[in-house]
Amino acid sequence: MRVDGRVVLENLDLEVRRGEVLGVVGASGAGKSVLLRALVGLLRPSSGRITILGEDRAALGAEERRSFDARFGVLFQDGALFSSLSVAQNIQVPLREHLALSDALISELTRLKLAVVGLPVEAALKYPAELSGGMRKRAGLARALALDPELLFLDEPTAGLDPIAAAEFDALIADLKRSMHLTVLMVTHDLDSLAAICDRIAVLVDRRLVVGTLDELLQHPHPWIRSYFAGPRGRAAQRAAG
Repeated sequence: MRVDGRVVLENLDLEVRRGEVLGVVGASGAGKSVLLRALVGLLRPSSGRITILGEDRAALGAEERRSFDARFGVLFQDGALFSSLSVAQNIQVPLREHLALSDALISELTRLKLAVVGLPVEAALKYPAELSGGMRKRAGLARALALDPELLFLDEPTAGLDPIAAAEFDALIADLKRSMHLTVLMVTHDLDSLAAICDRIAVLVDRRLVVGTLDELLQHPHPWIRSYFAGPRGRAAQRAAG
């Protein structure tokens, strides 16, 4: 993968297993955001192929791509909500774009999605600027879940949250994974999240991916991987996760 003529990622081989939470980590500038943007179709890989839910998105026609995109949801950092729309209107954007439903049913689904992510009904009428950071992320998650996706992409979902709010968000993702049978790919720096909810972790290092469980990565010989997971903060996160 090239960005502005510079090779950011190369020779990547990554398989996400259905029903797992896969964490993606790496040093600043390692290419995590580039990888995520490529996976959701915002960047086209300069070589190779990305297959998601059995489909090569780049090979689909416009109408097929539109239907395909409804099968996954994305939560960008800080929610990425439309500032001029209320929370309810933000959640309704994908519903109105992809489904032919009555206004009454759309309103009912909006209330349901608010409840699913733990937001009160009165949050529906608020605008993003009126919400706390944690509420914005939950509102963004509600929008990402509007179409009941099979696959959920999360970009730094706990960044900027205090430890209590971050732990609550981790628990929410774990609950949603079980109840909605979601597959989750999560880009994060949060060692607590990695230890608490990730089944496997993909580490971007030297423009490539090293994938394994937390226990496997603790034994990896690469110095950056070892220092990241076996350092004081990594050990504390493992103890907290039990």
